[in-house]
Amino acid sequence: MTTLAERVVTWASFVRFSHSVFALPFALVGALLATREVSFSWTRVAWIVGAMVTARSAAMGFNRLVDARWDALNPRTALREIPRGAMSQAEALAFVAVSSLLFIACAVMLGPVTGWLSPVALGIVFWYSLAKRYTDYTQLFLGLAMAVAPVGGWMAAGGGWSPIPAWLGVAIAAWVGGFDVLYACQDLAFDRAQGLRSIPVRFGVRASLLISRLMHVVTVACLWMLGVQAGLGTTYFAGVAGVAVLLVYEQSLVSADDLSQVKKAFDLNGFVGILYLVTTGAALYVGR
Repeated sequence: MTTLAERVVTWASFVRFSHSVFALPFALVGALLATREVSFSWTRVAWIVGAMVTARSAAMGFNRLVDARWDALNPRTALREIPRGAMSQAEALAFVAVSSLLFIACAVMLGPVTGWLSPVALGIVFWYSLAKRYTDYTQLFLGLAMAVAPVGGWMAAGGGWSPIPAWLGVAIAAWVGGFDVLYACQDLAFDRAQGLRSIPVRFGVRASLLISRLMHVVTVACLWMLGVQAGLGTTYFAGVAGVAVLLVYEQSLVSADDLSQVKKAFDLNGFVGILYLVTTGAALYVGR
C-alpha cells in the first residue's frame, strides 16, 4: 500500500511539477511590472503563484488524461503514470478537478475580474490538449495558453490597460510555441501514423526548425520592445541579451539530421525564465 508521500511524488511526476519554472517566472514578471502602478503585496504574489501552479497542474493533468491512449502506444511516453498503471484515470480526473477548483479559488482571491475570467483561462489551457486532433497549428495554441500567464500576472497584481503585458504575452507565446515545435519533431513519425496533427507533421522537420527559430527571434524582439515601452534600463536589456544567447544555444543543439539533443534543448528553457525574472526584478528594484 502506497503512502501519502509516495502519492505526492507520483502526482508531481504526473504533471511534471518541476516544469512550472517555465511559465511561472513570466507570470511573476507581469506582476512585478504592474507593481510600478500599484503597491507591492507578498500576499498577492502568493495567490499568483498558487494560481499559476494549480492552473498548470490542471492543464498538464488534463493533457495526460486525454492523451493516455496515445501515450501507451508511443515508446517515448509509454512509461508515463497512466499508461504504466501508476495512476488510474479516475484518480487523474479527480486530480484535474481539484486543481481546477483550487485555481478558480486563487483567481477569486486575486479579484473579481480574474475570478470571472478563470474558467476562460482553463478553457484555453485545456484546448491545447485537444488541438492536435483538429489543427496543424497545435504548438501555437500552447503558446496562447502560456501567454495567459504574464497577462494574468499583470491583471492579478492590479495593473491597468497597457501594451506592456501584450508584449510579454506575445513573447512567451512565441517562446513556448517555438520550443514545443522542437519537442514535437521527436514524434513526427508516430503522429503521422496515428493521424495526429502538428507543425512538424504539416511542414516536416527542416521547415519546422526554421519556424521554431523565427518564433524565438520574435520572442527576443518582443522582450526588447517591452523594455523600450516600459522605459527599462541596461540591466533589463542585458537580461534580454542573455535570453537570446540561451535560445541560440538551444537551437544549436537540434538539427534536421540530429534530434538526439531535443530534451536537453527543452530543459534549457527553465533557465530562460529564471534569467528573465531575475534581471527584470533587478532592473525594477535594484538599479538600472
